[in-house]
Amino acid sequence: MAAVYKRELRSYFTSMTGPVFIAFVMLFIGIYFIIYNIISGVPNFGYALYGVSFVFMLSVPVLTMRSFSEERKNKTDQLLLTSPASPTAIVLGKYLAMVTIMAIVCLLCCFCPLIIKSYGSSGVASDYACILAFLLVGSAYIAIGMFLSSLTENQIIACVSSVGVFFVIYFIRDLSGMIGTSAPESALAFGLCAVLLGLCAYGLTKSAYTGFFIGIVGCIAVVFVYLWKPSVMEGAFPALLNNLSLIYRFSGFVYRMFDVSAIVFYLSVSAFFVFLTVQILQKRRDS
Repeated sequence: MAAVYKRELRSYFTSMTGPVFIAFVMLFIGIYFIIYNIISGVPNFGYALYGVSFVFMLSVPVLTMRSFSEERKNKTDQLLLTSPASPTAIVLGKYLAMVTIMAIVCLLCCFCPLIIKSYGSSGVASDYACILAFLLVGSAYIAIGMFLSSLTENQIIACVSSVGVFFVIYFIRDLSGMIGTSAPESALAFGLCAVLLGLCAYGLTKSAYTGFFIGIVGCIAVVFVYLWKPSVMEGAFPALLNNLSLIYRFSGFVYRMFDVSAIVFYLSVSAFFVFLTVQILQKRRDS
């Protein structure tokens, strides 16, 4: 894993992808920091980080799109697949290299709370908690983008699909408001999700049986719950979408609340998509 990590980290800086990512994100953080904390005098760095959270939609896809798609396009992935390193070590090496780039951004952000404190009173501890949460949010986005990159050998497709998925994630709370809260509407939405999960399972495993099984079991479970206790379905789907919002959970840190559940959620999202990427790589090694 260490060899993959060093190779990837070196490549991000020799190709200028890393410096451009850092400069792009820091540019927006600097603008929001000046507007919120310097000009407006708000003694809370979290407001600047929350305001700039939209930048993940544009910056992370550029960082992650080449992680696996470029390897597949250049056929250099065969060297990795035939190397002694396990798929888990390969994925973790690439993932940690990208997280390191994100960590550099957060390290530079650590000077901002000190600047705010020099102007007066400031919650330095809560500001650093916000920076930690910002790092975890970025790490979750990176894990999702890396997984999408592992599905294709075209970097443009990987980038565009990541932007599309991140767009949905960013505006998921607005989308939840467009869905009715009645039990039938939530049941229908859950049923459609079960079908989509089945299709995704088929796409990943190429097994019609697996996809059909997941879709049917999911639909049966939704129908059973709806017939057994319809009140459980009332508002359940919009509530689920709200809970899946990465940015909404970050807002607790902005209001100086250390949300342990949000940290667990970010780590779980990252681990889940890292796991999926490992499975994709393992499947390609076995084929």
